[in-house]
Amino acid sequence: MIQDSFEFVVYMIHACANKWNRLPSAVYKKLRDSGCIQKFLVPNYEIMHTQGTDFVVSDIEEYLKVRKVAI
Repeated sequence: MIQDSFEFVVYMIHACANKWNRLPSAVYKKLRDSGCIQKFLVPNYEIMHTQGTDFVVSDIEEYLKVRKVAI
């Protein structure tokens, strides 16, 4: 993972944690275990980092919903 995408993933973990009222460590585990980080955020970094935070959080929520992962 390159530095820019790493920073983006960390930022999105914290954005999701704030919206979902969860600890960042719990959000990280959920995103890691669901494949969201390696299969969704990192591969789509070039497009996603240009979008607004709320839009990307919504995309993450949809990714988890499709995979039946509770938030």
